[in-house]
Amino acid sequence: MAKILVVDDEPDLEILIRQKFRKKIREGEYDFVFANNGRHALEQLAQHPDVEVVLSDINMPEMDGLTLLSRLNDQHALLKSVIVSAYGDMENIRTAMNRGAFDFVTKPVNFLDLELTIEKTLAHVNQLRQTLKAVKENNILKMYVDETVLHFMDSREYETSLMVSETLEASIAFIDICGFTSISENETPDNVVKLLNSYFDVMVKEIIHHEGYVDKFIGDAIMAVFRGDYHLDRAIDACLAVHSEIAKLPATTENVTYKPNVSIGINCGEVVSGNIGSASLRRLDYTVIGDVVNTSQRLQSAAKPGQIIICDTAYEQIKDSFKCVKVGEITLKNKQKPVVVYEVIS
Repeated sequence: MAKILVVDDEPDLEILIRQKFRKKIREGEYDFVFANNGRHALEQLAQHPDVEVVLSDINMPEMDGLTLLSRLNDQHALLKSVIVSAYGDMENIRTAMNRGAFDFVTKPVNFLDLELTIEKTLAHVNQLRQTLKAVKENNILKMYVDETVLHFMDSREYETSLMVSETLEASIAFIDICGFTSISENETPDNVVKLLNSYFDVMVKEIIHHEGYVDKFIGDAIMAVFRGDYHLDRAIDACLAVHSEIAKLPATTENVTYKPNVSIGINCGEVVSGNIGSASLRRLDYTVIGDVVNTSQRLQSAAKPGQIIICDTAYEQIKDSFKCVKVGEITLKNKQKPVVVYEVIS
């Protein structure tokens, strides 16, 4: 939702704005805030720091629109202002532009023109924010990455290498924190995030200790990948350790009463590894995909709290190394035949 501040001492303009943009207001695209002069506008901006565009008249009591423009440039650099005024002579237009106005609309207002101007201004503000975000991320990257690497990342060779994929053997573990959704619905966001991060810390330490890596966090679950020698054994060892360490955690943490538990699904086999996403958006996620990944997630969904579930093909590989009990046949989504599954005990 885009928030727009309208600054004008004519009360009729507020009524017209609400009428002409009622559809966008109703659909949650625009949210308008109103002020009757420049001083009032600055007060409104203090209360609504998420305002993106200011529509301002010039001639107003206490503080006029041109003075407001100067103040906005000093205090709100990312805001863009559009002057909406009957004073459409070249002198006023040039003064407004010199003080940082993005555009100028004359009264009586053509609301189709105003709507197009608002859309153009919002697009510019969004572009500015994206650029600022990219600059910040780039500056952070420079703190940790060698300059040679940064030059490589700007090269065509780097863009080509991003799209390279490979097929490999791996074990995938999905680890879900049972019943955490109810906590997130009933606790403050701060408590939810702190608690979830503390559980993730415990889980990640065991995954890394057994030479796995976290592919992604999905809500209150972790997808972990194990590659190399004995990857299935290490995945199971890691998950047994996660189960044990989570079980040791207290039922009450600060203001939250909740006894954590995990349900886990593990599968192994051939996966495709590569950067998945959109190169044009420069948003790629290095991950693994394939039936093995999908099945491991569905095994986790079938597992009860405290269970580590594997399928029969994985069981045949580790039955001499781990104690397992047969759960039986279950039907997994998109699988034509039932799958025999086992619970890893120790």
